[in-house]
Amino acid sequence: MASYLIGIDGGGTSCRAAVADVDGRILGRGKSGASNILTDPDTALKHITECARLAFRDAGLDEDLHIAASALLGLAGNNVGDAVNYVRARLPFARSEIVSDGLIALQGAIGDEDGAIAIVGTGTIFIVRHQGALHYLGGWGFQAGDLGGGARLGHAALQESLLAYDHIRPMTELCKEILGEFDNDPTKVVDFARNAHPGLFGRYAPKVIDFAAKGDRSALRLMRDAAAHVDEALDAVAAITGGTGRLCLLGGLAGIYPAYLADRHRIRFSEPLADALTGAVALAASTFQADARAAS
Repeated sequence: MASYLIGIDGGGTSCRAAVADVDGRILGRGKSGASNILTDPDTALKHITECARLAFRDAGLDEDLHIAASALLGLAGNNVGDAVNYVRARLPFARSEIVSDGLIALQGAIGDEDGAIAIVGTGTIFIVRHQGALHYLGGWGFQAGDLGGGARLGHAALQESLLAYDHIRPMTELCKEILGEFDNDPTKVVDFARNAHPGLFGRYAPKVIDFAAKGDRSALRLMRDAAAHVDEALDAVAAITGGTGRLCLLGGLAGIYPAYLADRHRIRFSEPLADALTGAVALAASTFQADARAAS
């Protein structure tokens, strides 16, 4: 019986899987719902299984073959041991390995060579591979890190609006629009912020981006302040790599930031070679290929 490899890219909004042969050639793909192992591990397990089965179906194969396959999963929260152990013990595959979602993104973007990625979305993380060693910078979450991320940007916009309300900062159109959403009542802004999670703060990042494009004074300052944090992290990346290797900007804000970043970084950006799911399949092949060949 042929043995198969599965790569999985598990995110907070969706889970994607690809089934491949023992040489890493992708045969089919599947997609299902959210797979956040920290907030809802049981639902994550359901969607991981579902998208794997759908990938086998897409390949024209028996869906039940997933139970004999070797799977590599790139999941957020892989550094939280309790969550990983809970999920790993319940995965429906013959063999499985859980790594960070950032690692599969790195593999997809730069392949097997040295290089780095900067993921700038709701949060931020920078991952470097240099001379065979992996280096992680940032990724500490909203409460203690994620500088330059969309959640931080949205949080800063709410702060800016309150400063404008108090006549400490200028009352620009951005501030007027945000305050207007809260009926111009600063106590409602405070109540919202007390209970908001990073995704809710991140909903205000597009407003900052849009108003910055229109030249809004407050929005431009917020964008430049956020970009300065990304520049600082990219300087640390360059100190590791010596400014060599592919450098890819990924994530929901990847198309926005280059206009605000320093030239020394902007001129180095390259398009990623492939996506994170392709990276998961490549890592599955390198991790399980010998066993898969022996089983074929």
